[in-house]
Amino acid sequence: MPHDTARPEPGPPSVADDDVTDFLDVRPQLFGIAYRMLGSVEEAEDVVQDAWIRWQNTDRRGVQNPAAFLTTTTTRLAINAATSARARRETYVGPWLPEPVDTSADPLLGAVRAEALDAAVLVLLERLTPTERAAYVLREAFDYSYRRVGEVLDVTEAHARQLVRRARTALGSGRRAPADPARRRELVTAFLAAARAGSVADLERLLADDVHARSDGGGVVHAAKVEILGHDRVVTLLDNVMRKYWSDVLFSEVEVNGGTGVLVHRADGEVGALVMLETSERGIEQLMLVLNPDKLHRHGRTADVTT
Repeated sequence: MPHDTARPEPGPPSVADDDVTDFLDVRPQLFGIAYRMLGSVEEAEDVVQDAWIRWQNTDRRGVQNPAAFLTTTTTRLAINAATSARARRETYVGPWLPEPVDTSADPLLGAVRAEALDAAVLVLLERLTPTERAAYVLREAFDYSYRRVGEVLDVTEAHARQLVRRARTALGSGRRAPADPARRRELVTAFLAAARAGSVADLERLLADDVHARSDGGGVVHAAKVEILGHDRVVTLLDNVMRKYWSDVLFSEVEVNGGTGVLVHRADGEVGALVMLETSERGIEQLMLVLNPDKLHRHGRTADVTT
């Protein structure tokens, strides 16, 4: 389901309708910034709600540009939240993956550019400092000028350039160029067909030689506790998953994070997994298996799924 875009709770009587409208107009972008920085819908919503509270308690007569004020407030709140999240994720059980977000109703979550919403990129963003992450998101997802990035982060324009450059270098290190949309679509379709047929051999042919797999169970459900590296080991993982867990399931496509993912539905209709693929011209570079039910509940259940 798409993230919650409901009208915020009514504020004090002093919050004029125009001030509420100013907030609602920029809310998709605020959520987009916070979600990209945190990889969690709930945490992003909390940040946006905190920004709303700040907006209520601000002397808005002195705010000449509400969108700029709210963007700056949200970004700085997200930096603080990302710092706290980093400490929590040090004790996370097994590999961490971002919570998939349905982008069918809001394709870019208020962004100009889509790449910074890709799940594989969100995983890599975890390598960056919160400030580097914010600089990258503002520049690459929302096309902010370096001057504006610097204003939001309270740094010079030159420093903003350095932050974005460091982020790009870190994210590009060892990562192959993503497949073009047609090739990505081809690989997702082939993966779905092979999964429905229960054919490990067909899945194997789609994988790049140095493919890797991350399974996020969050300590709630059974999942590999480490990242699986290499073609043969990933094939073994898929073989085990297909035999033990996917022998009596249904598969469907879902639009998540600006691309196509594969939902795995148990016999009772509940969603048991969501698979996202990082692809290049060589094939599938990374399998991301979200198994943690806390990250799947927004995708609900599907009563009628094509086998």
